[in-house]
Amino acid sequence: MLQTTASPSPQRVVKTASGTVEVYGCCNEVDAELWERSFGSQAIDGRYYQIAEECLGDQFEFVYMVLRDGQSGAAAVQPAIVVDQDGAAGLPAGARRLAEGIRKLFPGFLRMRLLMVGCAAGEGHLGSAERWALETLHAALPDVARSVGAPIIVLKDIPSNYRETVGAVFERDYRRVPGMPGATLDLDYASFEDYLQRRVGRVFRKNLRRKFKKLQAVPEITMEVMCDAAEVVDDLFALYWQVYERSELQFEVLNREFFARLGREMPDKTRFFIWRQEGRIIAFNVCLVHNDVIYDLDLGLDYAVALDLHLYFVTWRDIVQWSIEQGLRMYHAGPLNYDPKLHLKLTLAPQDLYARHVTGWMNPMFRVAMEFMHPVRHNGTIKRFANAGEL
Repeated sequence: MLQTTASPSPQRVVKTASGTVEVYGCCNEVDAELWERSFGSQAIDGRYYQIAEECLGDQFEFVYMVLRDGQSGAAAVQPAIVVDQDGAAGLPAGARRLAEGIRKLFPGFLRMRLLMVGCAAGEGHLGSAERWALETLHAALPDVARSVGAPIIVLKDIPSNYRETVGAVFERDYRRVPGMPGATLDLDYASFEDYLQRRVGRVFRKNLRRKFKKLQAVPEITMEVMCDAAEVVDDLFALYWQVYERSELQFEVLNREFFARLGREMPDKTRFFIWRQEGRIIAFNVCLVHNDVIYDLDLGLDYAVALDLHLYFVTWRDIVQWSIEQGLRMYHAGPLNYDPKLHLKLTLAPQDLYARHVTGWMNPMFRVAMEFMHPVRHNGTIKRFANAGEL
């Protein structure tokens, strides 16, 4: 459980018809038991939010809203971040070039300050999805957004299982559009080979086996699993950075301290998968294991050898095999890298964005614009997944 300070005063209190919202600027100003009640059942719990705040504080402003029901006294905490976002980032290359040209005359074009409800580095779960909490949050958000100078509010990467409850409250004046989805694989297989035989198409299955067979002619690649990888964190960060620099869409930037603290403070959930060749680390994955699900958070590869050794598929194979051996029931990957996930027959895990402009007369126009600005609209690979219609 995270460490908290004793009864600090909130920065702001917003009263609504259904309850009140107390606004804090630090994770540890919120009671630890309230964090446990709100997020203890999630893979990303209060400890993760505290690590994100203290490691990524140079990228975001952090906001914590304590929601209190005016009738029952029930309470929940809802994290959020404030970020200056490039609205052109999710547009096609031609549109981005046009935006850059316009910015030569108008530097602020499509640059927006957002209040984002959710996690800085992960899915945006809600501290409570009860009606009173959603109504209280909905009523207070415009006031909170104005207080931090953010004209736009976004509920970020909300898993679609919240859609019915959140939509009933927020779709009155928020536009729901698809966020970049995660992907899942049910692990009801006897082994990785069983998965290949039963799930993956014949052509791609033969292609994978050919890749793996070629590895028999090179020095052995070994894998180890660690809960705390602080002793090799510099090596891991260097590989993470190689992947980050190649990523077309970028949001948060992780750092050495984030990886070190994740293992040190959440060893019950954190698993570092580390691959070596002749003693040298050439790849890693960091995952969270919770309730029989493995959540793949971040990947690092040494691109001096990654393509020749097909390391993306090696890491995928070994994590799936390990997860099956551990009796886990599902693999859950984050967004991006959709082409290999399509061929590996993963299922999309839809995530929603709910967005609005706090200025009433501008909001209808903003809601229309959101339909054209979200990045999923321009990603042809996502549309090829069997369940793309669920987005």
